[in-house]
Amino acid sequence: MDDCPCGSGAGYAACCGAFHAGAEPPTALLLMRARYCAFVRRDATFIVRTSHPMERAKIDMRSLRTSFALAWRGLEIVSCERGQPEDSDGLVHFRARYGGPDGREQVHEERSRFSRAGGAWVYRDGRG
Repeated sequence: MDDCPCGSGAGYAACCGAFHAGAEPPTALLLMRARYCAFVRRDATFIVRTSHPMERAKIDMRSLRTSFALAWRGLEIVSCERGQPEDSDGLVHFRARYGGPDGREQVHEERSRFSRAGGAWVYRDGRG
């Protein structure tokens, strides 16, 4: 059983794998974890599908593919506000560690905003 890259401690198939296969994450936090896992697994389809419809056209596929080449090393959830099944929006503050082109560890820190679109959680935008 492969551990899920999101760091939940569960196996991939029982964790983010279910969301990558089409199940809808019930919370913003679970969507955040599944999106991180999609970067690790180079799943552009999931990243695009779970972006807010108004933001999808703005996705730079070249930059997205470049981020897939990074050596993602771990996800730390700093905090989560709202984003529960009964909420319409949420905020997840996270840090993602990765190996840069020179091999040195770097950190991407972001406060990501999530909202509902068609009943499903989607990524709106993020600020570092």
